[in-house]
Amino acid sequence: MFESYDQSIGNFTNLVNKKMIYFLNSQLGVFDITAEQWQVLLTLSKKNKINQKVLSQAVNKDQPTLTRMLDILERKSLVKRHVSKEDRRSFSIHITEKGLTLTEKLIPHIDDIFKKILTGISEEDLKIYINVLTKIDNNISNLYK
Repeated sequence: MFESYDQSIGNFTNLVNKKMIYFLNSQLGVFDITAEQWQVLLTLSKKNKINQKVLSQAVNKDQPTLTRMLDILERKSLVKRHVSKEDRRSFSIHITEKGLTLTEKLIPHIDDIFKKILTGISEEDLKIYINVLTKIDNNISNLYK
């Protein structure tokens, strides 16, 4: 079926992912935010006041990368770090009012972007796509066990 799974699936998936992130970043630039920063804000808007380790797992970023992202988001006054009451070595991450306002403003904008990206793709095809990605993700996760 495929000449090479790596060429047909791995590289193509990577190419489309990069193209999607590049497009999202170009659309989010007017809001002075990146797709990765958006992911952190959206996560915090749904589950605020979580520790940095939990947040790093939720957004699938390693601790040093997330720390740099939080530094940027904090400088933009979109999040705040508070020393944990239970463990002074860890931080609880809080989304600010400004961060919540931006999130509420961006949700319909992001939805519109994805409607454009998904033009011509049926609901059934999207369900198949998600199902296949989920199976690939599970297979990769099981390889680590």
